[in-house]
Amino acid sequence: MNKKAVVLLSGGLDSATTLYFAKGKGYSCYCLIFDYGQRHSREIQSAKRIAQSAKCKYEIIKINLPWKGSSLLDFKKAIRHSSGIPSTYVPARNIIFLSFALSCAEAMRSKAIFIGANTVDYSGYPDCRPEFYAAFSKAAKLGTKIGVNKSAIEIFTPLINKTKSDIIKLGKKLDVPYQLTWSCYAGKGSPCGKCDSCRFRAKGFKEAGLRDPLC
Repeated sequence: MNKKAVVLLSGGLDSATTLYFAKGKGYSCYCLIFDYGQRHSREIQSAKRIAQSAKCKYEIIKINLPWKGSSLLDFKKAIRHSSGIPSTYVPARNIIFLSFALSCAEAMRSKAIFIGANTVDYSGYPDCRPEFYAAFSKAAKLGTKIGVNKSAIEIFTPLINKTKSDIIKLGKKLDVPYQLTWSCYAGKGSPCGKCDSCRFRAKGFKEAGLRDPLC
């Protein structure tokens, strides 16, 4: 029987690696790509190309977040780099994304959701931590028909404890097309090299001893 999985695909190297990881585990993957008004909408095109490269079906979900609350959504706000939770944090973003993925998975009778969350080389977003996913999994069991019927949709976070270099090395083994990925938050024609996402990406490729195909 073919295993089905819903994969959250942003177009970055973490989500791309997660998609190829799920495929490597024998899952037939359905990708959800979110257009939520982010300034780095270039990543949507990357996500589409990655899904096509992996020969996976995908859906682009458009969400309106008029209250903004993030420098990724409010173009008047500068992208700030700080020691705390950065300005690029989008309020409850992964809760929103996972809720859509949960609904999709239950409707299509899939028992797996994959997300490329990471808590090693990351910006400190609270909705990327293992305890958040444990809590969300519990809520998913309590709030769905499949959960009430004593089954479950499992949420997989295969990259959660990996460094960025570990992720890139894994992706190389999986033949992830990193040349199609996009990481920069700045929303310009080329990577800014300064935002958290660019810096972690550069650090990862350097520590992995590999050349970033976007540079």
